[in-house]
Amino acid sequence: MEGLLTVLVPVYNERDCIGPLALALTEFLNASSSTKILFINDGSTDGSEAAIEAICGADSRYGFISFIQNKGLSTALKAGIDHCNTPFVGYIDADLQTHPADFPKLIEFMNDYDLVMGYRKDRKDTLIKKASSTIANSFRQWLLKDDIIDTGCPLKIMRTDLAKQMPFFRGMHRFIPNMVMLLGGSVKQVPVQHFPRYAGQAKYNLMNRMTGPFIDSVAFRWMQKSKIQYTISRKAGCR
Repeated sequence: MEGLLTVLVPVYNERDCIGPLALALTEFLNASSSTKILFINDGSTDGSEAAIEAICGADSRYGFISFIQNKGLSTALKAGIDHCNTPFVGYIDADLQTHPADFPKLIEFMNDYDLVMGYRKDRKDTLIKKASSTIANSFRQWLLKDDIIDTGCPLKIMRTDLAKQMPFFRGMHRFIPNMVMLLGGSVKQVPVQHFPRYAGQAKYNLMNRMTGPFIDSVAFRWMQKSKIQYTISRKAGCR
């Protein structure tokens, strides 16, 4: 099925969220005829794969790819982007803390920016989770000199051709807006809803929520400073 937008949904052990998520996604699909959904089953062991297969078998607007073992969110997004054949690619988590109903807010701007991303205006997280995210985000903003409000918000739409240029590495999902800007792209931030987790457990604890972003921010800063740039003043005899 060809279309305009493919929404990637990475899944790792989210069986209890799959049914309600599919209902919300289908409602969004019915209002957006040029959109399709691609689940990336990241080595789930809880029956998520069977639930995904059932949804895809019943509706041709859904598809999936499945990993043999868990490889992490950045790898799942990389695989989804590699398998995307629409001009735009979107992303949402499977935990229903962000909602497909907010995608139209992003679609409104997707022809004018290389990346349109949400930021969670009123987060429904635990105090520890909100505090750790605030600290990590503040450090990233200071080090990378950007104005991204909520880089971790899992509600994004970007140009597929630009997404395919991004060099992915573990932890890359935290730096999608920064990578877009590093490649010369433009970013639009839009406020979106945020909800308590519907079911299941968060995949990050305090340690990996803090340590990973700090280390990755330093690595990304090196990439920023090491980017090759040049300006040609004159040329002749070359095409």
